[in-house]
Amino acid sequence: MKKQIALFLILALPAISFSQTGKVYDNLSFKSEILKMDRKYAIYLPPDYETSERSYPVLYLLHGSGDDQAGWVQFGEILEIADKAIKTGDATAMIVVMPDANTGQRGYTNLPGGNWNYEDFFFEELMPYVEKKFRIRGEKRYRAIAGLSMGGGGTFYYALHRPDLFSSACPLSASTGPQNREDVKRQMKRRGMTGVTDKEIDEWFNNYSVLEMVKNMPDNQKKKVHWFIDIGDDDFLYEGNSLVHIEMRKNNIPHEFRIRDGAHNWTYWRESLPQVLSFISDTFHQH
Repeated sequence: MKKQIALFLILALPAISFSQTGKVYDNLSFKSEILKMDRKYAIYLPPDYETSERSYPVLYLLHGSGDDQAGWVQFGEILEIADKAIKTGDATAMIVVMPDANTGQRGYTNLPGGNWNYEDFFFEELMPYVEKKFRIRGEKRYRAIAGLSMGGGGTFYYALHRPDLFSSACPLSASTGPQNREDVKRQMKRRGMTGVTDKEIDEWFNNYSVLEMVKNMPDNQKKKVHWFIDIGDDDFLYEGNSLVHIEMRKNNIPHEFRIRDGAHNWTYWRESLPQVLSFISDTFHQH
């Protein structure tokens, strides 16, 4: 009888292992002193997180305009896609952090006047908080960032501003920011922001025009980040991404640029996510 039980357990182990799934918590929060409010975030923990004691690489995955921290959970199917990629060996086991940038103000930038500094919150509060709370490896080599649309813009901004922190960056269908200073003025007007000075307009343009940042990228930063840029051929943001790609080519900035059949929708981004997970996993292992 004991032999039969032992044989059963041996045969069952692969099935038990295969049935393991990751976990998603999509309504976590903590207090932000910078934004003066509680901030929500979602997190994906890989299948073996609860049964191991090791630390994991991390992907910061940013949502688009109109969504919140649950966007990649509900519509992007992060749990199913990440689990499958890890089980098939297409991606390494990793933690995925999905912050909310849709409450109070919308977006991943600091705003003129200093009343809403989301970018400061991201680097000074969110990253230190989650990397202490969860078993996250804190080295640049094991940290990546990706996002769609507005979150693709955030991916560009953060990786261009802090190439010392991210090994790879994957903007999907990204908003690439203003192409000139008149664009900045129009953006400020749409957001109901009045009294913005010329100096603030210049600072915003220099900090949040992806094209301008790529044009002026110092030579010693051109190979700091592994870039994967993905855009659909029917996406209304196609032009801005194409211009960034062309400028990167001109400036000898290594990057992958993908144009696939598709538009600005979740069908496209769900198909992008496995490629993102594979790309950043390769980067985790390259250095």
